[in-house]
Amino acid sequence: MSLILVTNDDGVGSYGIRILAKALRTVGNIYIVAPEREQSAVGHSLTLHRPLKSEKLGRRVYRINGTPTDCIILGVNRLLPQKPDLVVSGINNGGNMGDDITYSGTVAAAMEGTLLGIPSIAVSLVSERINSHGNSINIGSVFKRAPGIQESLKFIQRLAEKVLVKGLPPDTFLNVNVPDIHKVKGVKLTKQGKRVYDNSIQEISDPRGGIHYWIGSGIPLWHSGENTDFEAIQKGFISVTPIHLDLTNYKGLQYLKRNLKI
Repeated sequence: MSLILVTNDDGVGSYGIRILAKALRTVGNIYIVAPEREQSAVGHSLTLHRPLKSEKLGRRVYRINGTPTDCIILGVNRLLPQKPDLVVSGINNGGNMGDDITYSGTVAAAMEGTLLGIPSIAVSLVSERINSHGNSINIGSVFKRAPGIQESLKFIQRLAEKVLVKGLPPDTFLNVNVPDIHKVKGVKLTKQGKRVYDNSIQEISDPRGGIHYWIGSGIPLWHSGENTDFEAIQKGFISVTPIHLDLTNYKGLQYLKRNLKI
């Protein structure tokens, strides 16, 4: 069977990673290599200022005191018996759409897998019961009550099977967002949406009067756009966005040549 490396940014004990790994066991042999604690919004960061520790928790399950990117690098190069055939990151507690993918540790793990030449998929659950930080009173109960989660897991199984057989375009991974609704209407191939935060920095005071700032506590707003990830989720569809690692703005190159004479 194929070998699948599963990780996330919510930590190895997350309910989301457990149900994802369970679903993918019908597709291949699963190894879980995930952070020991939550690593939301760490992006594509590496741990370079200290050594990393790996602890085996059970058969094919490891926790790392580092970032999701660290987990992929250690899993592929040290912990797994061979290079995995597929990397799947998630299921994240909250959506990763539009500009948010640049911050997401979940997405970064899929990006690292792609950099290492492994087909990769990032998966996130978009729920109104999970705030913009990915926090909920009871994350496990959110997943258990998510009405469309079983249908979405079946889709992820099918998607993983197809990617293992057909592969993905060069330097491309898939960013999948699933809606928390009773009946998923289907699947849409999408592009990144555009998100802005209203009043995203909150000023708070400590007991001694010191001023502190809390980033990301505003209400997310989205620019409407046809065929975007946000539009698909809003209409009850699973969103599948191909993300390319080449960030070059090719139209920008022509602009610079034409207007700035560079």
